[in-house]
Amino acid sequence: MTFEELKPFKRDLKKLSKRYRTLRDDLEILKKVLRVSPEARPPFSFEIGGLGIESCVIKVKKMACRSLPGRGANTGLRVVYAHFEGDEKIVFVELYFKGEKQNEDRNRILEHFN
Repeated sequence: MTFEELKPFKRDLKKLSKRYRTLRDDLEILKKVLRVSPEARPPFSFEIGGLGIESCVIKVKKMACRSLPGRGANTGLRVVYAHFEGDEKIVFVELYFKGEKQNEDRNRILEHFN
């Protein structure tokens, strides 16, 4: 399984890493999980529907972050990625904190995968 990051995702990661120091390490743990099971697994993650694109876009809504102690996987951090099953590739699209933004940026998804 290969992993790629869109430029906007890299900006998201850089911005949030300043506030949450362990975020890069926490993302590496998420990558280990996705290598084994990249498909959507409610309630951990779910597929974002209604986009009208071929790739499977998934939102991880339960991502643990050690910088937010005592909250476990209910940190409020969200990761959006596209899974290309045939190519065995995952492209990270967006990373955000739920307290600052309610939903994923559908325009960003469509801009890069449509």
